[in-house]
Amino acid sequence: MIPQYDLEKIKYGIDRGTWEKAVDLYESGKVKNFRDTGFTFTADVQGTHFYKVIVSPKSYSDGNCTCYLGENGTLCKHMIVAAIYALKKGKPLTDEERTQHNEIKFSSKIGNITQDQLNLSKAEIFGAMRYIKAYSGPSRIWFAYQDSLTEGCNRLASIFSSLPANRPTANLIIKTILRLDRKLTTGGVDDSDGTVGGLIEEAVGLLIEYAKADHECVKEFESLKGKETCFGWEEPLLKFL
Repeated sequence: MIPQYDLEKIKYGIDRGTWEKAVDLYESGKVKNFRDTGFTFTADVQGTHFYKVIVSPKSYSDGNCTCYLGENGTLCKHMIVAAIYALKKGKPLTDEERTQHNEIKFSSKIGNITQDQLNLSKAEIFGAMRYIKAYSGPSRIWFAYQDSLTEGCNRLASIFSSLPANRPTANLIIKTILRLDRKLTTGGVDDSDGTVGGLIEEAVGLLIEYAKADHECVKEFESLKGKETCFGWEEPLLKFL
């Protein structure tokens, strides 16, 4: 069977610690007796003990593991490494495949961006924002909802980290975090674990780096004057005016 997910989907959907532990298990050859049953993927994963793992081809988070976390309904590194094996079949991971891009980091690039590149970034942001949606379901699907928020925020972090510092990209980031702010204040997003708020704070830090690298970016901060945001994240930017 061909999984209906890829490495990118997994990397954006989980925290760094779980990903790095799963990669270490994969590269250490801890996945044994991997089988494609035609309905699921199964494997024995060597950890403190050998754990029996089942992972769905439809979603890497659907399945089971006999470790403590798995038996308590929590996605574990053993399920993740089984999903990685289903995709890579034991072949080595490249450096890019091994690396997550789930934190906003300034690319150190300064200069113009073409309209086509800007349009592509806008389209990618639009796609990422679809994961950050209102929550109105029962408590039993709350963790799946939080996973969706995490994936959306991680995708945005990757996009922001690839951009050069200039006025159009500063404008794009500001508009995006204002949309996120509205989702938090009036859009029904349940950010009780601080995933979206944390991304906004990281994005503000990136804009500060932009302002230091290209002072023209500061002109875009004018649009924040008089705004009332959910936790005053705009204040450090307004100090540049």
